[in-house]
Formats: sequence, structure tokens, C-alpha cells
Amino acid sequence: MASKSKILFIGGTGYIGKFTVEASVKAGHPTFVLVRESTISGPSKSQLLDHFKNLGVNLVIGDVLNHESLVKAIKQVDVVISTVGHTLLADQVKIIAAIKEAGNVKRFLPSEFGNDVDRVEGAVEPTKSTYDVKAKIRRAVEAEGIPYTYVESYCFDGYFLPNLLQPEATAPPRDKVVILGDGNPKVSSFDFQLFLTRKMILEPTLSKRLMIREP
Repeated sequence: MASKSKILFIGGTGYIGKFTVEASVKAGHPTFVLVRESTISGPSKSQLLDHFKNLGVNLVIGDVLNHESLVKAIKQVDVVISTVGHTLLADQVKIIAAIKEAGNVKRFLPSEFGNDVDRVEGAVEPTKSTYDVKAKIRRAVEAEGIPYTYVESYCFDGYFLPNLLQPEATAPPRDKVVILGDGNPKVSSFDFQLFLTRKMILEPTLSKRLMIREP
């Protein structure tokens, strides 16, 4: 049986990251999460970090903005998965530089999990700027010759439903919506991420786009 990939998550305590980290562990991968010292010592993520520790996750002190710590963390793994939020998307060039210096990474998955930014048309602000940054990161990965997988899962309803697709809303939306069916069926973000984690580091997806869409 082939050995499991060692995976480093950058942004592993965020909305997408927390589910993907757990899915990685449940899939049997030695799993590492890059965390800042301030996150370790602060109260906001303490419960989540305790949960990670109980799962067997390896917490690695470091920061996207600290090159030395990035390289040190990356040298411990085979695969790097970025799930950073939109404020750090452009800073993924620093991850790319660290991967290049480390020289041991077999695959990098930049923070995507939305539309195919190379094919989307007619985007307007603020979405357009986000797509442009993601496209630049793709080109940077390819220019450095780093093996990659771009995951296009067309967003997550659980992220957008609370604000009814109004991410910049400052108060709960008052719009009326129609819920189909009886309103009881549930979709588990963890179940989806477990499926995604198993698929996105398989050999057929190497240096390709992995599209996850409804049948």
C-alpha cells in the first residue's frame, strides 16, 4: 500500500480550512497546520486547536509573512494546501517562493474553491479583483514549475447563506427567500471536504483543474 502524503495546511483554522484539516486526518494523512504564535496563545481559536490536537494534527508555528518559518514548515511535508482567506490571497506568492526554496513539495493547491478564474466572464467588483488575484497566483505557480491542483468547487452554500449572498452586509439581511422541499435536508461541509481531500491529491489531478459540480 502506498504511503499517505504528509499535508501542510496554511489557513487551516479558517472556514474552509477547519473542515479540510479534519478530513485530511480522517483520510489517514499525517496532517500539519501552520499557526501563528498569537493564534496559539489567543483565546479565539483555542477550542479549535484543542480539537485539532485531539485528532492528532501537528501544529507548526509559523506565518505566511515569515519566509524562514514557511520554508521550515514546508520541508516537513509532501503536499501544501492553502485555504487562506481573501485578505491573504495575494500573499500566496510568499508560499510559492518558500515551496521553490524547500524543493521537496510534490503538489501545491492554492486557495481556490470557487469558480474557474481563467474562464469566468463579466465579473464585477469586488469579485473581479479576487478573481484577478487568483489568476495571478495560478500563473506564478506555473511559472515556477510547481506541480499543482486547482480545486473549483463553486463555493460553499454554508458560507454564503447566512448573509444571503451579501458578504459585505453589516446587518442580518431582511430579504424573503423560498426554501424548496420541507427545509430539512442537510449538507455536511465535513462530508464534502472528506470527499474533496481524497480526490484532490490523487495522481490523475496532478497539474490539472479539479472541478466539483452537482450532477
